[in-house]
Amino acid sequence: MVVYGLRRYLHLALAGNPTILLPLFVPAEHTYFCDEHGRALRDAASWIVSRRAGRRFRGYLNAQRRGMLGQRAGAGGAGRREIVTRYGFDTKYAMHMVRLGVQGVELMETGRITLPIPEPHLSWLRELRQGHRTKEEALDAAADLEARLDVLETSSPLPPEPDRVRADAWLVEQYLSRWTA
Repeated sequence: MVVYGLRRYLHLALAGNPTILLPLFVPAEHTYFCDEHGRALRDAASWIVSRRAGRRFRGYLNAQRRGMLGQRAGAGGAGRREIVTRYGFDTKYAMHMVRLGVQGVELMETGRITLPIPEPHLSWLRELRQGHRTKEEALDAAADLEARLDVLETSSPLPPEPDRVRADAWLVEQYLSRWTA
């Protein structure tokens, strides 16, 4: 588990970090605890998310591809070797590679990420993770999604950059409200 302070979290979110952006879109029924500060953060998604996220999703997708292909430093512990032996390739890396593409495209097209991942993507990703899809299918899907992300980096309805002035003001407001409570 990794815990970030609000300032660091917001810095990563404004940069479009895929892992950091996901909590902004988790449905309330899947949230254990969310106070007024958490709700304010979730409401801020519209001015946090920008086209910058497309590049980051593409980068994370490529890191998963390198892991799947055994090209990533530190990739492939004992559990990973077992997966590769069983399916002929690392299906966990493959699933995350395609998931990042699916979520990145949705974010760039709509400014939101649907969680849990909706059908038909959910079943396809599960099939991939369970070895019912091939390495070539995973690579083809990732290549198609990466190409869409490339186009969306300039054509997305999202703003090119996040609203940093608003983010700074919001961050100060959140800290002050906590300190004076």
